[in-house]
Amino acid sequence: MYLFDTNAVIYFLSGDKTAVALVKEMLKNNKTIYVPTIVRLELFSKPNLNPIEQNAIHDFLSYAIEINLDKTIADIASAIRRNLKIKVADSIVAATALYTNSFLVTRNTKDFKIQGVRIIKV
Repeated sequence: MYLFDTNAVIYFLSGDKTAVALVKEMLKNNKTIYVPTIVRLELFSKPNLNPIEQNAIHDFLSYAIEINLDKTIADIASAIRRNLKIKVADSIVAATALYTNSFLVTRNTKDFKIQGVRIIKV
């Protein structure tokens, strides 16, 4: 299972060769792709998001299982933030990766140096 950080989705949508190849390989092999709800929020809150970009985001999300923030994930994220100085969104993404036992797909490796979080860099 693979959980996508916002930047990984953005790289995929912008046509980054590494990100596109990874997603194609995952879909070809029926791998499960997770996206935390916070990633949806970050993607759709881009200033001046145009309809083409909105449709591209919707298309990507249609292949993913969205994981909502619940009490368990919030508690894990809280523990991460207590111990590390990372943004709330990053703590939620990391907590969701831990909760789902997924590899975290991201290019932002510096903020995810968290015990138990397994990273695939795009």
